[in-house]
Amino acid sequence: MEIRIGNLAKRTGCEIVTIRYYEKEGLLPKPARSGGNFRLYGDVHVERLQFIRRCRSLDMTLREIRALLELRDNPMLDCGEVNVLIDTHIRQVEVRVEALLQLRQHLFALREQCSGARPVQACGILRGLINCNCHVVSAEHSNV
Repeated sequence: MEIRIGNLAKRTGCEIVTIRYYEKEGLLPKPARSGGNFRLYGDVHVERLQFIRRCRSLDMTLREIRALLELRDNPMLDCGEVNVLIDTHIRQVEVRVEALLQLRQHLFALREQCSGARPVQACGILRGLINCNCHVVSAEHSNV
């Protein structure tokens, strides 16, 4: 199968500019060229791009994806490095989840400072943002 970049984009749901970027970054192998100098992609490009997109959907960085692709391209290597990479990524996700939970608590505390139905000049949320007391977590939401 040989398809042009537009068909590859449609087939994989990936923007053309992103495909070119992945090529430039070395994540996708350079495609063959037609007589008219059009890029021609094959099954290997489709499969590899789908792999990259799945990794990106798991919020992996290009560095992590590159490492996984290098390991995948060397099937006789021990997969322990894959496990280490995923374990590291899981820890990074856990840190971000914790930060988002703290953000949620701060927003709940901020929201409690205003009951609505008052002039904006008396808005507890706006005052909290001005006075920097939006990071005070109420006891009610501290275990959310």
